[in-house]
Amino acid sequence: MTQEELDSLLSQDTSSIQADLAVKQENTKNEIKAEFIDPNTYKPEADKKWPPPPPTEEHKVVHQLDDVTKDSEVKMTEVFDQIDIIGSLVSKIEEDSKHIKEYIKSQEDMLVTLVESFPNIKAFATSLEQTKSVAKINEDIKNCAMDCNDACMQAMDIMQYQDIHRQKIERVINVMRALSQYMNSLFEGRGDDSKRVASATYIAGDDHDEVASETDIETLIASFGRK
Repeated sequence: MTQEELDSLLSQDTSSIQADLAVKQENTKNEIKAEFIDPNTYKPEADKKWPPPPPTEEHKVVHQLDDVTKDSEVKMTEVFDQIDIIGSLVSKIEEDSKHIKEYIKSQEDMLVTLVESFPNIKAFATSLEQTKSVAKINEDIKNCAMDCNDACMQAMDIMQYQDIHRQKIERVINVMRALSQYMNSLFEGRGDDSKRVASATYIAGDDHDEVASETDIETLIASFGRK
């Protein structure tokens, strides 16, 4: 092997090593960049699937938002009705517990008198203890009813936020409708679109094989003259 062949072989090996090293460095940079990417500043590539879904009934955004606000108001009214029913039942429980308390109090007073008059009869003492226990249970029932009433009031306050959210959505709808009307007015033409001249689908300069021919362009220009 001559010196020139040896130098050529060494030169090729050096170029191959440098190329492999450059590829490895580039891959390392990409891995580091992907690992330390900032999610706050990262902007994914736009979806190439375009145009968006057609404006059918199921895809119209304002229609969907209108349905959300309408259903939200209906359901909120139903929830308020149920809470009102619960509140009415709780108030009835509180009122009934007062009558039960009065009755238990009268029974307790009578049993106290009987125990004092007949201390040797254990049945009176046992009934007195049972009556005091029932009085305590009745007091617990009244306290639970009061807690339920407070919970109903808090639930009504919480449901007010649902109404606020509905109002926010309605405001978004109004802004969207105002923008839609503005854009329609901005791009509105003076003439009827059906009377406009037809334009060529492809003209010279477009990246497509089916560009307009010279005849198509002359016909298009002549149609402007007739208008």
